[in-house]
Amino acid sequence: MTIAIPDDLEAILADILRRLGRAAQDRKAAMHAPVVGTIAADGSPALRVMVLRAFDPAAARLRFHSDARAAKVAQIGDAAPISVLCYDPGAKLQFRLTGTARIEYDSPVADQAWQNATLFARRCYLADPAPGSLSDAPVSGLTADIAGRVPDDEDEVAPGRVNFALLLADINRIEWLFLAHTGHRRALFERYADGRWYGQWMVP
Repeated sequence: MTIAIPDDLEAILADILRRLGRAAQDRKAAMHAPVVGTIAADGSPALRVMVLRAFDPAAARLRFHSDARAAKVAQIGDAAPISVLCYDPGAKLQFRLTGTARIEYDSPVADQAWQNATLFARRCYLADPAPGSLSDAPVSGLTADIAGRVPDDEDEVAPGRVNFALLLADINRIEWLFLAHTGHRRALFERYADGRWYGQWMVP
């Protein structure tokens, strides 16, 4: 659903937050798998598509899941800049989100996220060696006894918990772009320390 008249900053911000909430809950939502950007150890940008698992509008926080051994986890650590690009081709809307990310391994939130994940999703964290390791052949990283099937026992996937981590991104800036043949619209929203958002129009 597009915004009928994208000329009200308050309504646009409400729509952004609503779409992000839906993206986290509906795997069919266009923004369910945004592009997440971090900075690699050599200073170059590193981009990947990730599934948005949760969104807290009050805290402006996005939650993603990651293998704790992945390069992006080392890149982020306790705090690092992050960029998230969301696009809905049907609505002609692009969101560029920026903020600060951190990694959580052992916390009640991480424990709950692990328990809420399906056995099939938890199976991914059993990969050995770690994601990003070089290989002489195409491999999944999973052992033959579990590759290609859905686990039927929690004990099978339990060893993967040590490799499970949360990527939490606190967003403090949103660039909104609406594409229209009659004239694009662009706006910037910045979040104050007290949680309030300030909106400003931009030239597309």
